[in-house]
Formats: sequence, structure tokens, C-alpha cells
Amino acid sequence: MFELVPEDFDPPEGLEHARFRLRKLTVDDVVKDFDAICDRVDHAGLPRPPFVATIAENLVDLGWHQKEFELRRSFAYTVVAPDESEVLGCVYLYPSETHDAFVRFWVRRSAYDAGLDGLLEAEVRAWVASRWPFATVTYGERDP
Repeated sequence: MFELVPEDFDPPEGLEHARFRLRKLTVDDVVKDFDAICDRVDHAGLPRPPFVATIAENLVDLGWHQKEFELRRSFAYTVVAPDESEVLGCVYLYPSETHDAFVRFWVRRSAYDAGLDGLLEAEVRAWVASRWPFATVTYGERDP
């Protein structure tokens, strides 16, 4: 079975910041996550369509993310407000054909408007560089 990280590596539980928390995405996040994906924007602030059309479809998607995390094939983290009142976005670490990992993330409109996208990018890049065992990482369209 393919694992994205070595067997002896313990994936981080998340990341704590004054403006947000990263933690493992689970099926328990389905309603707040669906609300956020219906309001997500790209790194330029342009609206993006939801990944799924219904909460039921989102439950299936989150179940897949949760299982992939357990199998160590990919890692999905929810970005939540410090008090857990709202999902602000998501961060994903996936396999890559050209790098050790592909990292992508998004935020909802209100988080983007509050300047969270750039802050999240800087914090995620530092977190991946310091806490994950990858020599090469791509951030897709966010790469220079």
C-alpha cells in the first residue's frame, strides 16, 4: 500500500495560530464544511464552485478524506476559527508525480476578505517545511 509519508513519521495533529486552527478534517465537519465550500474562492479571490452539490455528497467526500488520512495516503485538514465556530477553508497534502508532495488549500470569501489567504499560505509553507518529511513540495498555481 502506498503511503505519502514514511511509516515511522507521525503526521502533525494540526497547527495553532491566533487567527485559525488546522486540524484533521472528519465527517463531523460536514455541515460547516459544506457551508464553507459553497463560499470558497481561489488565491486571487475569484469565486469557485463547490466540490459537491449536497451535504450528503460532502459527507461521502469527507469520509474519503478521513479514511485517506488514516491510511496515510493523503492528509486533509480543516481550517477553523479559533473557537471552532466556522470553517474558514481547507488544506490538503496529496501525492505528486513530480514532487514529494502537492499541497493545496482554499479559504472562504470572508476569510479571504479578512486577509487570511496570504497569512494561511505563509503559515502552511513554514509548517510543511518544518514539520513534514518532504524534500520537494509543489503548491501548484501558487508556485512562483
